[in-house]
Amino acid sequence: MWAARWRPPRMWRLRLADLMHSRREFLRRSGAAGIALGVPSWLTTCASGTKARLPNVVLIFADDQGYADLGVYGAVGFTTPNIDRLAAEGMRFSDFYASEAVCSASRASLLTGCYAPRVSILGALSPGAQVGLNPAETTIAEMLRSAGYATGAFGKWHLGHGREFLPLQHGFDEYFGLPYSNDMWPVDYDGVPVTEGNKSQYPPLPLIEGNEMIETVDELSDQDQLTTRYAERAVDFIDRNAGRPFFAYLANSMPHVPLGVSDKFRGHSEQGMYGDVIEEIDWSVGQVLSALERNGLESDTLVIYTSDNGPWLNYGNHAGSTGPLREGKGTAFEGGPRVPAIMRWPGCIAPGSECGRMASTIDILPTLAAITGAGVPERTIDGVSILSLLEGEPDANPRNVFWFYYTAQLRAVREGKWKRVFEHQTRSYVGVEPGTDGYPGPYASPTVPAALYDLEADVGETTDVSAEHPDVVIRLDEIAETARATLGDRLTGREGTGVRPPGRTSLGRASAIDHIGVGATLVSSTPLDPRYPGGGAEVLIDGRFGSGDFGDGLWLGFDGVDFEATLDLGAPRALTRLGLDCLQVQSAWVLLPRSVTFRLSDDGAKWRALPTVTVAAEPAPEVIARFIGVDAAGETARYVRVQAENHEPLPEWHAGAGNTGWLFIDEIVVQ
Repeated sequence: MWAARWRPPRMWRLRLADLMHSRREFLRRSGAAGIALGVPSWLTTCASGTKARLPNVVLIFADDQGYADLGVYGAVGFTTPNIDRLAAEGMRFSDFYASEAVCSASRASLLTGCYAPRVSILGALSPGAQVGLNPAETTIAEMLRSAGYATGAFGKWHLGHGREFLPLQHGFDEYFGLPYSNDMWPVDYDGVPVTEGNKSQYPPLPLIEGNEMIETVDELSDQDQLTTRYAERAVDFIDRNAGRPFFAYLANSMPHVPLGVSDKFRGHSEQGMYGDVIEEIDWSVGQVLSALERNGLESDTLVIYTSDNGPWLNYGNHAGSTGPLREGKGTAFEGGPRVPAIMRWPGCIAPGSECGRMASTIDILPTLAAITGAGVPERTIDGVSILSLLEGEPDANPRNVFWFYYTAQLRAVREGKWKRVFEHQTRSYVGVEPGTDGYPGPYASPTVPAALYDLEADVGETTDVSAEHPDVVIRLDEIAETARATLGDRLTGREGTGVRPPGRTSLGRASAIDHIGVGATLVSSTPLDPRYPGGGAEVLIDGRFGSGDFGDGLWLGFDGVDFEATLDLGAPRALTRLGLDCLQVQSAWVLLPRSVTFRLSDDGAKWRALPTVTVAAEPAPEVIARFIGVDAAGETARYVRVQAENHEPLPEWHAGAGNTGWLFIDEIVVQ
């Protein structure tokens, strides 16, 4: 259904004579005709560091823009003259991947040079998420700032909304933008505030400057101004830092839904609202290019334009196009992670060139390290430098393998032209009617079989050729085993040795507590839920408190059932206080227990109850951990039993009313 909105672009596979002609014309226009025109000497200036100053870097990142949503990629119904100009003066990539076809995971990879599972940023972090990019990870901004760069981020962040995770804590000198996606707000598709359902629990959408919220985005008309406001901040940053090397990260919220466009572009394109939005993004790119020219920085700046993933196709006319590619956002088929990518660096990248080699957003960090001489992170990364591709080395092929992860599932691997897809259940846009005018249509959820595709002959992934190439299947399956051993795979239940933890909110409390229950014998406990087993039942008496992330291994989750556990202290002990440490994340249907009761015994047979503690269930958006305790002064006992009553069902005021609630418990405290 999307082919009608796409036409194949003019291919730019240049013969050497054409390349030299284009280069001479470029040098003539730039006043640099005195530079030697031989291919090696003209290109080696980039790697040898003979330029007068370190290059500036402008990284422009669109949100949910499809592979075919630029003029030079065959867009229909709207124009992108400024971005097309970047391609005419630089390099267009036809085989370029975001690491994963979803917001937060893709952005984590872009900024760290790692596949998302390595840094444990999965999916799209919600406003209730208690994780973010770990401060121990090194971002592009931190790497470049250590080399003397000014660093600024403008637009969507989506790597943790807590203060400890915001851009200023990850190497940026300044920040202006939204901490997560622009649809994570308590407003419906028609712009009317939501009063029920999951979205009703979202807080107002905050606009952040530095580390502080300066205003909220409350209406669709507020969204209309985002692209312009981001561009204005990026241009101001360039103007203020023209005298030193800088890194400007412009991460547009658009064209992620809900679409917003200012009056200067509303109704401007033939395609409609989506085309209007893309044309305004193109305008914003033009503003950045004008700032570079105005400050005499055009030849000293590497400009990179790409997208975080493919289009959200079930939004119909408010979504983009993948052209010839299969599926879109949220999948591991080509339409999900394969994105447009253009890079311009006058004097180093041949104008009007096209790269058909595989490359990825995870390769940007090591490439910038190679260009600037900044040290690569000490921690293992997955990216490789693609400087050789930018320099036009004819035999360069720095990336020949790619791992297609989605929410920690290894769904496919690629080597050269071969892509091996593994059986998995996926979101699909095939066979369902998309929505219109800002409203979504449904997904299909098929289980796709294992297959092998030849992407050179079949970029649309239509024909399984595994039977014809069993040797290729074996080789790619071996590559997959390497990926699973390194980064794990939820499809096969594998844990990887190279996975690092995310950053986690501490909830403002100590991480440990000393009490006489630590190391006691756990006589019995409610069976663990396999979805949240933590580190096993023993974490209930290990003296460690969990973070705000209930997936941190210290919390045990219980869905729709009451909790009970019995401890043997080994001998009668004089007690002063007993408590149960519980988590509340109401947006995730995690509530404090209705009540907690402790019982004591000297022999494990006869029990006496202490007063029951009841907990009122009231709406509270904050993530909290609460120690629910009871006085035990004067009591002596060898055995302690605790019972916590779950919510069955959830209260009427909750968005999940009528469904079961979760209990999350991390410690039984005996003092």
